[in-house]
Amino acid sequence: GVRNYKKALKSRKELEVHTLRLIKSAIKDKDIAIRTEGKKNLSDQDLLTVFQTLIKQRKESLEMYKKANRDNLVKKELDEINIIKSFLPYQLDEDEISEVIKNIIQNHNLNSLRDMGTIMGILKNKYSGQIDLSLAGKVAKNILG
Repeated sequence: GVRNYKKALKSRKELEVHTLRLIKSAIKDKDIAIRTEGKKNLSDQDLLTVFQTLIKQRKESLEMYKKANRDNLVKKELDEINIIKSFLPYQLDEDEISEVIKNIIQNHNLNSLRDMGTIMGILKNKYSGQIDLSLAGKVAKNILG
């Protein structure tokens, strides 16, 4: 009862603290990297890149853990992904991505797989941080092909 609840709460807090430390460390590394490039401050785009990289790493680990049937670790990675995502702008789901891509295709008169670069470029410019570009790429290919 109560003891299990407290234990769950404590492990949840520990995971949040651990994930926040990961984020802080990744931001610090990125900050150092851009300073060596001569830039002074991290841009919003730099931060988005940090968060997206962290999520991508977690998703890769998640796949490995799924294959190894390590359910406890799968859950940990999913929880970390959700914590990191809470710092990102609203994320479009697959249906919304599909609508956006259909509009881009229509508005720019695009009609073949050769137009993928154009579509992805527009998505990067207009929807940076709001869209999973690998998912968007699959959706665009399905619509075009």
